[in-house]
Amino acid sequence: MQNNSNHINYSEFLSSRINRITESQTIAMTVKSRELAKKGIDVINLSLGELDFNTPNHIKNAGKIAIDNNFSHYPPVAGFEDLKQAIVDKFKAENNLTFNTNQIVVSNGAKHSIMNVILSIINKGDEVILPVPYWLSYIDMIRFAGGVPILLNSELKNDFKILPEQIEKAITNKTKLFLFSSPSNPTGTVYSKEELKNFATVFAKNKHVMVLSDEIYEHVLYESKHETIGQFDEIMEQLIIANGVSKAFAMTGWRIGYIAAPEWLAKACVKLQSQFTSGACAVSQKAALEAISGNKTETINMRNILHKRRDLMYNLIKNVPNFKTNIPKGAFYFFVDVSYYFGKTIRNQKINSDFDFCMYLLNNANVALVAGSPFGAPNFLRFSYAAPEDKLIEAFNRIIENVK
Repeated sequence: MQNNSNHINYSEFLSSRINRITESQTIAMTVKSRELAKKGIDVINLSLGELDFNTPNHIKNAGKIAIDNNFSHYPPVAGFEDLKQAIVDKFKAENNLTFNTNQIVVSNGAKHSIMNVILSIINKGDEVILPVPYWLSYIDMIRFAGGVPILLNSELKNDFKILPEQIEKAITNKTKLFLFSSPSNPTGTVYSKEELKNFATVFAKNKHVMVLSDEIYEHVLYESKHETIGQFDEIMEQLIIANGVSKAFAMTGWRIGYIAAPEWLAKACVKLQSQFTSGACAVSQKAALEAISGNKTETINMRNILHKRRDLMYNLIKNVPNFKTNIPKGAFYFFVDVSYYFGKTIRNQKINSDFDFCMYLLNNANVALVAGSPFGAPNFLRFSYAAPEDKLIEAFNRIIENVK
C-alpha cells in the first residue's frame, strides 16, 4: 500500500504559464449547453462565434478533390505556394495592399496565427495595448507569453470605440504591440477610414510599436465596405494583419487562418510553427484556396441573412426590460448591458454578476450566452445571432418570461 505521506499532488506540476490563463468561456458555455441537451433539455445556444451555415459546396468539393489527388502528406510549414499567392492576390484586389508570398504564413486558424505573432515578439514584461471589450482569447494569449495587457476602456454610448488620444497616452518605452479587431468580436464595432487614419498617425510617431489588426470578420459588414489600418503606408513596417476563412466562408472546422507581416516576423512565425504544429492540414488548405479565389456568392448570401437577423435581434433586445445595447455594424454579435439586474432577486435567485445572470438564463430560460467579464466588460452579456430566426425569437420569448 502506498504511504500517504509520499503522495504527490501532480496538479502542482502544472507550469506557471498554464496557470496564468483561463479556459475559453465560449467553449465552456457550449459544453454546459451540450450537457443539458443530453438530458433532453431544448437549449438555444447563442454563445458560439460559429455560423449555423454549412461550408459552400464548391469549397467542400475542392477538399474532396484534394483527398482524391492524395494531398495527404506534409505540406510546407508556411502553407502551399498557390494558397499564399491567392492570399497575396486577395489583399491586392480587396484591400489594395501589396505583399509577397514570403510575408504570408498559413496556420491552423486565425487564433493560431495571432498566437504565433504574440509568442514571436512578446517577452516577459512587454506591454500590449488592448481596447476593451476585447476578444476573450487575446488577454490570455498575452499573459501566456508573459506580456502585460494595458487596457483602454470604451463605452456603449460611443459604440465601444477608443480614441487615438487614449492610445497615445498608453504608449511607453515598454509597449511592443497594439492588438485590435475591426469588425470587433464581441461588440460588432467597425472603425471608419478616418478613425483608423488617426490611429495610424499615432503609431507612425512610435515606430517601436507593432500593430496587429485582426480582420477575421472583414466580409461580415452591413452598412459600409471594409477599411483596414494597413492602407496607411506610414505604418507598413509595423503592420500585421490576421485573417482566415472561418467566418466569411462557414469553415470553422477546417482550421485555416493566415497572417501578412514583415518578412522578419513571418520568418519567425514559420520557425515557431515548424516546432509546434508544422503546416496546416493539406486538404483544408486546398479548400481554403477555393474559398479565397473562388466564387463569393454564398458569402454574400450569408451576409445578407445575417444582416436581416441583426435587425430582428435589435428589435427583440429592445423588448426586454432594462436591456441596453447599440446597433453593431459588423460581425454577428450584440453586446448587451444587463447590469440593471445585478443585486436583484429573480425567482428566488440572487443575481450578483454577469456570470450569475448567464447561468440563470441557461438554467431557467435554457438560453446559452457568454458573460461579459471574459471580454473585459462585466456589465454585459454577448448574444450571437448565428442561429435561425425562429430560434432567436423563441430565445427572447424565454428570456422575457424569465426576467419578469
